[in-house]
Amino acid sequence: MAGIRMSEELEGIENQLKDLFKQLSSGFQKLEKLKDQGRQARQLEELTGKLRECKRLIKEFDREIKAQEASNPESLTRELNDTKQSMIKELNGYVSLKKTYASTLGGGRAGLGIDGGGDGEDGGEAFQRKAAMMSTEELKDHGRKVMDDTDQAIESAQKIVHQTVNIGAQVAITTKGQTEQMKRVINELDDIHFSIKRATKLVKEIGRQVATDRCIMAFLVLIVLGVIAIIVVKIVNPKNKQIRDIPGVTGNSSRRLLWDMILD
Repeated sequence: MAGIRMSEELEGIENQLKDLFKQLSSGFQKLEKLKDQGRQARQLEELTGKLRECKRLIKEFDREIKAQEASNPESLTRELNDTKQSMIKELNGYVSLKKTYASTLGGGRAGLGIDGGGDGEDGGEAFQRKAAMMSTEELKDHGRKVMDDTDQAIESAQKIVHQTVNIGAQVAITTKGQTEQMKRVINELDDIHFSIKRATKLVKEIGRQVATDRCIMAFLVLIVLGVIAIIVVKIVNPKNKQIRDIPGVTGNSSRRLLWDMILD
């Protein structure tokens, strides 16, 4: 761009775009010579990436123009916008070419036109005819509108990503709380199980003690019944020598002892 005192930032962007346009030109020439559809598809995918990079650089070029518009002369700003429109036309021409190859390979839409109005005929040749009928100011306004629409779309996508991240964080917090609650429930169940085991052991111990006491009582009852039987026999048959006397108990005392036991 001879005669234009372009800033270093704008000059750097313009040089990058020129280099990319050269790569696109040679890339499409190479694509035309390829016969294998697989290699054609890979080449077309690589070219699509370069087209996206061109679109990004043109947007950056436009932002730099706006940033420097207050300090640049009006004539310089007008020439810079003309340069930008020339870049847009060249990009849309490659987008149209990409559309043709994509249709041949059964691919989808190009969807890279800088005007956002479509691809192929609508994004390339139609835009060039429209641009030829516009004034410089109209082209500048149109380009700004397209850039603003693109920025709004990016901002909307960023909001969606931010909302998704927030939802993910809330789900993580809820899951963590539920996990901690489950741990507390498991600990309480363990305590209950331990208490049940202790209670069962205590019941068994009491049962054993009760059984022992019952055995002792039954044995004492048997002893008392045996003593009573001996006393009865002695009373009925005091001369029976086969049954030994109870020490300290004679025949008369046996009757008194039996009578006392009955009264008791």
